[in-house]
Amino acid sequence: MIVIEGTIRVPDMERARPHMETVITATRAEDGCIHYAFAIDLFDPNLIHISERWSSREALSRHAKSDHIATWRAAGPGLGISDRSLRLYEAEPEPI
Repeated sequence: MIVIEGTIRVPDMERARPHMETVITATRAEDGCIHYAFAIDLFDPNLIHISERWSSREALSRHAKSDHIATWRAAGPGLGISDRSLRLYEAEPEPI
């Protein structure tokens, strides 16, 4: 299993929210997506914590090449998204 943990900075949450909802919904429907979530930091409302779990590197690679991720990345600069910091970890699969 592949785990991604990280953060992004979003200065205008109201403008960014529809874009985030679109990418989250599309990503959760992907084959190999186990978990995909964004969460607003309680102490810094412009900081989004990103949490992902994927069944394999191949699934993550397909995700990275998806149209909805391309659209999300293209929208980022116009939304002022910055300080993107994501880390990838390999983990044991979740028990059944």
